[in-house]
Amino acid sequence: MQLRKGKTKTILESSIECALLAVEIYNKPRAPFRVESFITHMIMAWTKLFHSHFNHTIGDRFYYKKKNGRFELIDGEKKAWELKTCITKYGGLTEAQKANLNFFIKLRNKIEHRQIEKDEIGIVIFGECQSLLFNFENKLIEFFGNDYALNESLAFALQFSRLRTSKQNISGKTLLSKEVKELKDFIDKYRDSIADDVFNSQEYSVKLIQVPKISNTNRNDLAVEFVNWNSLSDEDRENYEKVTAIIKDKVIAKEVVNPGKLKPGDVIRQVNENTGFKLNHFDHKCLYYLFSIRPTSDDNGVDPFDTNIKYCHYDEVHDDYVYQDDWVNFLTMVISNNQIDRQTWKENYDNGTKLEIDDYEID
Repeated sequence: MQLRKGKTKTILESSIECALLAVEIYNKPRAPFRVESFITHMIMAWTKLFHSHFNHTIGDRFYYKKKNGRFELIDGEKKAWELKTCITKYGGLTEAQKANLNFFIKLRNKIEHRQIEKDEIGIVIFGECQSLLFNFENKLIEFFGNDYALNESLAFALQFSRLRTSKQNISGKTLLSKEVKELKDFIDKYRDSIADDVFNSQEYSVKLIQVPKISNTNRNDLAVEFVNWNSLSDEDRENYEKVTAIIKDKVIAKEVVNPGKLKPGDVIRQVNENTGFKLNHFDHKCLYYLFSIRPTSDDNGVDPFDTNIKYCHYDEVHDDYVYQDDWVNFLTMVISNNQIDRQTWKENYDNGTKLEIDDYEID
């Protein structure tokens, strides 16, 4: 498809330029704000891609309106749909594509006023970044055809380091700033909240392993080859699984949603069995509020993922919270040792006072 000059083509070209600039910045190791810039420009690229699609299909109607039917204005200009609204209005993305985009929308909001001085976050989310880009190009081709494909303009982001030693990993962890740790906690929470089939999809996160080609190959072969998983035979897939089993330090089998996680009633029952105490649901609410384990229903506007992941996780699928065994163990300890009593946690809850859980934990 070749678009004529006009608003659709102008917006589309701006979208493509944003994506190419995002890749250019990402592939410059010494570029400042590398991760933040990639995410910001890819969010812009996706938003503009949807706007160009809407303009091409439904016309100039991708703007917010007030209840009286008039357009919302910002500095005199009509307010266009944001990416989250575009996703909903379009309605044609897979669950994995939506999960990937929602991940970056949330992450963009968290890094908007932060400076990531180290590259740990970029390494951690490399798979999601690659899928964000691949999904963009696939949707771009679906909307406007192969003439607008980016494949000739993109390059694989090379890594300059060999396998990290255990000492390097340990020293890297000790150098993580508080803000980077908070972002890493958010990433872990989000990944834990999505279904296994979504997480394992290449549309959510590209999973790569490097296997050197040691056999004789054609000298015209590419140095890096991407193999489509869906095109592999059963035998090739089995061999791949054997290779990854050799490479992985640890394999975690995930066969059910939230394995080993506890509902509030389970927590209360186990604590009462362990202590002989008569903990009830209101007591439990006071305690998780008191120690900032998770937001309460009264916390308007608070991100539901803002939990202490050592003790609690937000389950986005079911829109509720599940708890770890460590939370049962912690409550059992503080109640059994008389470190806190019912009157204290009720008074603190009523007064809106919180305690530092670090002061009560045993190292």
